[in-house]
Parts: sequence; C-alpha cells; structure tokens
Amino acid sequence: MIPAPEPRGAYGELQPGLIIATIQRLEQRIEERFPGAGLGRVAAELYRVAAQTEATIDRLRRPIWALRIAAVLGVVTLLGFALWLGSLLLRAAVDLRNLSEFLQGFDAGLNNVVFLAISVFFLVTIEERVKRRWALRALHRLRSIVHIVDMHQLTKDPQHVLDGAQPATASSPRRTLNRVQLARYLDYCSELLSLASKLAALHVQYLNDPVVLDAVNDIETLASALSNKIWQKIMILDTVVPQGPRPSSRL
Repeated sequence: MIPAPEPRGAYGELQPGLIIATIQRLEQRIEERFPGAGLGRVAAELYRVAAQTEATIDRLRRPIWALRIAAVLGVVTLLGFALWLGSLLLRAAVDLRNLSEFLQGFDAGLNNVVFLAISVFFLVTIEERVKRRWALRALHRLRSIVHIVDMHQLTKDPQHVLDGAQPATASSPRRTLNRVQLARYLDYCSELLSLASKLAALHVQYLNDPVVLDAVNDIETLASALSNKIWQKIMILDTVVPQGPRPSSRL
C-alpha cells in the first residue's frame, strides 16, 4: 500500500500547531510528575505565549495592503512629478531668456523630488518596520520566559543528591527531589528552553529582517547555553550515581 503523501512543507518548515501541541503535552507531563510545581506554571505561560505567537506569525506572513497601496501611489506621484519637471526643463532650455527662472525652478523642483523620494522610501519600508515591531515585542516575552526557566533550575544542584549529609543553613533552598526526580526536572527545563527557541525561530520563517534575525539568534544562543548548563548537571547525576537505562517513553 502506497503511503499518503505528506503535506507540502511538512518537513521543510516549522509548524506552529505542532509546536503548540508539544508545549501543551509538556505542560501535562510536568503537572503529572510534579503536581503544583512552579515549573508547570512556566510551561502554562509558554503555552499561552505560543498561542499568541501563532497569531503573530499569521500577521507577519500576510501583506499589509493599505501600506502597499500607499507606497504605490507615492511612487506614481513621484514619477508624475519628475515627468512634469522634465517637461518644464525642456521648455526652459529652448528659451534662454528665462534662464534665471529656469534655475530657480530647477532648484525648487529638485528639493521636491528629494522630499518625495524620502517619503516613498518611508512608505515602502514602513510595512517591514511595523512587522519588525510586532516580532520584537513577541521575542521579548520569549526571552523573559527563557530566563525564568533558568531561575527554576538554578537551585537544582546535583550535589544535594550526591552528598545528602551536607548540613543545610537557615537560608538554604528547600530540596526534596531524589536523583530520578531531579534528572527529570532538569530534563523538563531543557525541553522548555528548546521549545521557546523554536517559537523564536518561527518569527523569521516568513519575515526576512536582519534585526529580527539577530534577536532570534540571541535567544537561540541563550537557550542553548542554558541547556548545556542543565545537561552538565544531568551528566553528573548519571555519571556519579549510575542508574539503569532510562525508559524510552517519558511522561
């Protein structure tokens, strides 16, 4: 039996719906494993941001026709004015007696052409700048969530599991996770960082803007660095306290 063909672009671009479904699934897994944990609320917030991101991506991929029409009208106006000015120059060039008037009109017309050219450039690029503002506002929220995830794993120190006899102080954080729970908690943090990074990457999938691309790269670099730090903790747990092979299915 011949398998049904995959939808076009199914494996060539990120699918917002699948990312949102993965985040929702991760939120459920965290809540089932750690009921009432703050990390679950972070996952719920990332899920809400993901739903808003999908709407933002839809706006980024659609043209803003009002701005495009205004840009076209501006270009047509500029060309019409340039043709009118050219006709005046031709008439003045035939009559050398109006040379002084020609020079004055040429200077004024040149200033107007420069002004119209700047106006057209503003209209042509305003759509890109509007979409850039939408994307940067959404990326700012994702960057904040990445830092919040890092705050939740900050005190999850493997040393507590490896050396449980170490006395705690009055200001020590409350640590109740065993080795398996701690490894799973850190794994969830790494997944949240990865999914936040994928949401950020959606913003440049349909918007070719260098400023937005730099912002996305910054978030991806930050998430990758924090994830590496988390996996160093997981590796310490797996190396110092050997554990049997992890099950392939995870909650």
